[in-house]
Amino acid sequence: MTRKIYILGGAQTDFSKNYCRAEETLYDLFAESVTTGLVDAKMEPKDIEVGHIGNFVAELFTGQGMLGGFFGHVHSDFYGLPSSRHEGACASGSLAILAAMADLASGRYQTACVTGLELMRNVSGDTAAQHLGAAAWVGREALGAKYLWPAMFSDLCDVYDQRFGLDYQHLAEISKTNYANAKNNPNAQTRNWQFNDSSFSQDDRANPVIEGWMRRQDCGQITDGAATLILATEERAQLHCRQHALSLDDLPYIKGWGHTTAPMLMATKLDKSTAGSYVLPLTRKAITDAYRRAGLSGPEQLDAIETHDCFSITEYMAIEHFGITAPGEGWKAIEDGRIAMGGSLPVNPSGGLIGLGHPVGATGVRMVLDAARQTTHRAGAMQVDGAKTMATFNVGGSGTTNVAFIVSTL
Repeated sequence: MTRKIYILGGAQTDFSKNYCRAEETLYDLFAESVTTGLVDAKMEPKDIEVGHIGNFVAELFTGQGMLGGFFGHVHSDFYGLPSSRHEGACASGSLAILAAMADLASGRYQTACVTGLELMRNVSGDTAAQHLGAAAWVGREALGAKYLWPAMFSDLCDVYDQRFGLDYQHLAEISKTNYANAKNNPNAQTRNWQFNDSSFSQDDRANPVIEGWMRRQDCGQITDGAATLILATEERAQLHCRQHALSLDDLPYIKGWGHTTAPMLMATKLDKSTAGSYVLPLTRKAITDAYRRAGLSGPEQLDAIETHDCFSITEYMAIEHFGITAPGEGWKAIEDGRIAMGGSLPVNPSGGLIGLGHPVGATGVRMVLDAARQTTHRAGAMQVDGAKTMATFNVGGSGTTNVAFIVSTL
């Protein structure tokens, strides 16, 4: 990356809010996020030169497309703002960030508003699961499953079990940790949920099977939510600092990034991984590309990670693909506590998709926002002591779209 892209601020909505019950719409969700994001960044609508939106399937959940047109209704100063929408399933928000970075790095624009959003709780859980199935190859995979994504990630568990051995209690501990972290997050969907030890066991009443290995507490949430980032070039960030009596060193920036796309079919991905150590080698490449571009040697130079955990096995996979442990040894980082709050490398201090929630198009943006807050010591009760450099990893589909970022103040 030839030019630094700075994060001036941003905002996240309350992921516990059901917008349909509140008689609010997808537009209300968008407007709330954009408006509060601008306030946090100390920017005005007239200061924004381009808009980028991450969203997966608003057409299926709400019947609404053409989301870029919302900007002009948020404020009259957005009238004529060039905008684009980006889709990569659960990684849609990260793709919107990448597109905004490209706009800024090219010199075409100096500032960008990036908003990810999804409204999902206006339909039944079964209908939501059907809509989300659009990120798989429709008609080609998981044909006998009632719940496609739990079934697909249960298949990933099977592969881990066959290659390395897999203990369900390690998956349960990931979920238990993320729910506990979410208790400290004022925007978490599950912050007031109550659990007991049986909730994270193989007790079919307390933690029923959804598909295969995946039980209720192993699954990310169906969530209404949005997140916004205000990005700027270094030149514009310097002006911002002069206007607000800040130092450029006070602002986080995107230090590195990685992006890969794998074949859509899970079976094809897994077949292509048999020659190497990593179960999803293109996930590994996205992460190592981010390390390389940031000038990092590996996870030992990170202070914390926000990673995709649409299911507990996804985080288990990420632990290894970040290089925290060797392939097949993710369980070691769970047992020794290094990925818990207070450990040497906390993972998902926000609560992740399991604890915080997963409004699909918003997740990638929310991760980078949390990384920006952590590295500027604005994370409140979620704060990782001394955090200066964080990584995020966001995945779309069954490892089809992979995006990693390094956010730092160093």
